[in-house]
Parts: sequence; C-alpha cells; structure tokens
Amino acid sequence: MQPYQDILCDRKDGVATITLNRPDVLNAMRVGTYEELADAISEAGWNKDVGVIVVTGAGSRAFCVGADTSQQKSERAGRGILGVALERIHGAVREAPKPVIAKVRGYALGGGNTLATICDLTIAADNAQFGELGPRVGSVDAGFGTAYLARIVGEKKAREFCYLCRRYTAAEALAMGLVNAVVPEAELDAEVDRWCQELLDRSPTALAIAKASFNADSESIRSIVQLGYNAVSLYFGSAEAKEAAAAAKEKRRPRYRTRAEK
Repeated sequence: MQPYQDILCDRKDGVATITLNRPDVLNAMRVGTYEELADAISEAGWNKDVGVIVVTGAGSRAFCVGADTSQQKSERAGRGILGVALERIHGAVREAPKPVIAKVRGYALGGGNTLATICDLTIAADNAQFGELGPRVGSVDAGFGTAYLARIVGEKKAREFCYLCRRYTAAEALAMGLVNAVVPEAELDAEVDRWCQELLDRSPTALAIAKASFNADSESIRSIVQLGYNAVSLYFGSAEAKEAAAAAKEKRRPRYRTRAEK
C-alpha cells in the first residue's frame, strides 16, 4: 500500500487498517485526505491478500469530524460534485467485496458520522460521540447521510439527527442500532481484532455475496446522492451558506434567518 500524506495504511494477517492521521484537527478531511482515503479503501478492497478492512482515526479524541473547515469550499478541486471525493469514498466502501469495519474513538461527526454509518460494521469505544453537523454549519450530507441513516436508525431518529445536529453517546448509538458493539476505550483494538478474526474465518465468497445482496436493496440511494450533492453545490453559493462560513470564521452563531430576509 503506497505512502500517503494524510492517512496511514497497514496490512497484517489479512487485515488492512486505514487510519486518518490528522489528530491535531480531529482527523478532519481536506481535499487530499478524501482522495487518499478513497484510493486506499479501493486498493485494499480489491487486494486478494486482504479479507477485512478497518477504517479508524489517529488518537483518542476523534474518529473523524468531517470536512476541514479551514479549507474554503472555493479551494476544493477534487474529483467529486462538491470538490471532494465523497462519492468515491462511499463507493469504495460499498464496492469492496469484503467487510469494512469502522473503529470509532471520540467524535464521529458530520462526514465522519456518515463514514461510520456506511461501513458494514461499526465498533465504538465508550468515549465515542456521534452526530450530524449539516444544518448547523450550512450544509447537508445528502443520500447516505440521510436516506441510508434512516434505514439504520429509523426515519424519525434520522430526522432528529439531521435536523437538530445533536450528539449521541456510544451507548445511545448502540441502542438505536448505529453501532454493533461498545467497549471500554482501552479494549477497542482487541475487540476489533476479535471481530476481524471471526470474519477471516468465514468464506470470503459468501461474505462478498452477502454484502452485494445487502447493497442491492439500498443502491438507489446513490441516485439520491447525485441529486442531493448537486443541490448542495448550488446551495453553497447562497447567502445562507456564506453566512455559515462567516460565522465559523468569526466564531459566533450563524444568523441564518436574518441574513435570508435581507
């Protein structure tokens, strides 16, 4: 697996571990991070020596908090509707003919929450927190962050997630079906290793067929992604989106309705 700038890749005994390595910014993703993560998941997904992929974040404070807000949207020039490789990441996770596990410590927010959601399995430390950020920061993770989230936690809870942008503990995430298991933070690595070993003992072809079968039922969400991201791209040029960016820069609460009425 090739060296990268923003992520770390390790392959051992049939398990490929891909680590978002920007702990100083809570593993927030800039344009290059998205590209690297999509590339690494795709490479591991089609490597015959890999039976399980684990995606995680460096440090104990965060799995991933989504986009790096210090990088202006106008500076995004990656391969994707929004200028970042979100579609490629989500596609790589779903297309990999093997299980992808999200190993979550700390915050999984915004795009990080969607990444943990879209993985086949999610195992969390007891210090994990999950939540969406979209309407709070002038965005929305359409498609897998909305429609697919609803399939996991139910329509009402997904709407609460996306509309109110609250944070949920690991225990709450387990209760709503967003994660598969919660363990003490010190035991997370060992627990994920156990799950990986169980999966490596299963028929890889049967796992690939099962994953494809699950994906077939929700494949229409990819069309929602295309529609939603194009709408969000247009929205980024609006007064509301500009107010969100200004509020973040000035470290204040956004005044969406006041700005919209002018």
